[in-house]
Amino acid sequence: MELKAGTRLRSAVSEVEVVVIKAPPGDVDLRCGGVAMLEGSGEAASSEGAGAGEGSVELGKRYVDDDTLEVLCSKGGAGELSVGDRPLVLKSAKPLPSSD
Repeated sequence: MELKAGTRLRSAVSEVEVVVIKAPPGDVDLRCGGVAMLEGSGEAASSEGAGAGEGSVELGKRYVDDDTLEVLCSKGGAGELSVGDRPLVLKSAKPLPSSD
């Protein structure tokens, strides 16, 4: 699916919802728990298959893939975010400058 900034996606296997902050051109295979994410927000996912895969997604955290894709978690839950089989990593905070 082709992603653009502001697109809302939800997991098909858990409660996870994300908002795209930055996306590369072309199609992106964004998954949660190994299953492709669905566009838009909707009713909660069924509990069947919830927790598929390991890990969890934390509310309010940003996840990145090689600085080409960045998503913000708007609803946390079970499952690991990935692009294809490559897991997204938690974006670390930038250090603040010293205020000598």
